[in-house]
Amino acid sequence: MSGKSATLTYDNRVIELPVHGGTIGPEVIDISTLYRDSGAFTYDPGFTSTASCESDITFIDGDEGTLLYRGYPIDQLAEHGDFLETCYLLLYGELPTPAEKKDFDDRVTYHTMLHEQMSRFYTGFRRDAHPMAIMVGVVGCLSAFYHDSTDISDPHQRMVASLRMIAKMPTIAAWAYKYSIGQPFVYPQNDLDYASNFLRMCFAVPCEEFKVNPVFARAVDRIFILHADHEQNASTSTVRLAGSSGANPFACIAAGIACLWGPAHGGANEAALNMLSEIGSVDRIPEYVNRAKDRDDPFRLMGFGHRVYKNYDPRAKIMQKTCHEVLGELGMNDDPLLEVAIELEKIALNDEYFVEKKLYPNIDFYSGITLKALGFPTTMFTVLFALARTVGWIAQWKEMIEDPRQKIGRPRQLYTGQTQRDYVPLSMRS
Repeated sequence: MSGKSATLTYDNRVIELPVHGGTIGPEVIDISTLYRDSGAFTYDPGFTSTASCESDITFIDGDEGTLLYRGYPIDQLAEHGDFLETCYLLLYGELPTPAEKKDFDDRVTYHTMLHEQMSRFYTGFRRDAHPMAIMVGVVGCLSAFYHDSTDISDPHQRMVASLRMIAKMPTIAAWAYKYSIGQPFVYPQNDLDYASNFLRMCFAVPCEEFKVNPVFARAVDRIFILHADHEQNASTSTVRLAGSSGANPFACIAAGIACLWGPAHGGANEAALNMLSEIGSVDRIPEYVNRAKDRDDPFRLMGFGHRVYKNYDPRAKIMQKTCHEVLGELGMNDDPLLEVAIELEKIALNDEYFVEKKLYPNIDFYSGITLKALGFPTTMFTVLFALARTVGWIAQWKEMIEDPRQKIGRPRQLYTGQTQRDYVPLSMRS
């Protein structure tokens, strides 16, 4: 509590509302008793001015271009740590000691196998099913296979469910990819790290030896860190809303994956890649930049600007470096898509139109190029996003379950339909 209060004058009445202050970030006006005290609701489409919960996991300052996981800047975690260390941090609130890190890594590693009957579940999908459709179905069905970790009132079961999802998601995602291209499933290998294991399950085949390129593994690990959590976005809010009803954790994460599938949320990197392909070459950039500036032209530059960040996306700088490392390893530094991307970035950082509107390159601008270079089809881009975001969803779900003030989500509405009217029998309707 900040000690401040706000007053609202409504219907000739003055209503006093408490103001709460966090450790950082804007203060919030507590309207939880507004309906009781005034008989009125607030109206906030998209909840863009509404704090739906109290959280100590992730903080974003869009004006400053800041993203913190438990207080740690995203660039430091991506540069110096690994994904499982980030998972531990998001779940437990602190970076692990060496002993804690080894124990956590081991527990995740030995949960990566799927129940063998789940392999048959995949064959129920059409061979051309979208991998995200498979992800929604398979993750949702985990509750049918792991009954011993669905009691949300049991802290031990919550922990087991959390570890299972973090561990099994790479296997589920890789098998969705393998099924979509008609190749046999590759089982996890316990002597590999998280990212290397995932790459092997995606790209190895039984007929030859497969060695994971450490540059590629590090790139994937960074991508996972950068996407691990992002405060109360649409999919995270979906997980929390589903969890508020008491739904089991596997169902909640499946709901988050379904929400992420939407092109306005998880499909932005695919859209950015398609845009770069449409532009094609550096000499065509001025044409498309002019089209982007034309209000009457439907063309939009994808991968620029962000709903939250009004400054440079802090994840984009790391993603740019990672992209160069991958393309350099592949000998693709002269890749035409990268040339277009670099030139567009220069324009965005210097052109008065883009600077004034703060349309800086975001993470999606470079991640699409990187994933394509690694060999992933565009249908897998959102799958990797879901894999990475699983730990954030779980941390947020766990925090919500353990919050004694949590209630089932029940947004209100501004009703504009018909007022009450009487039923007319069918025979009397003309």
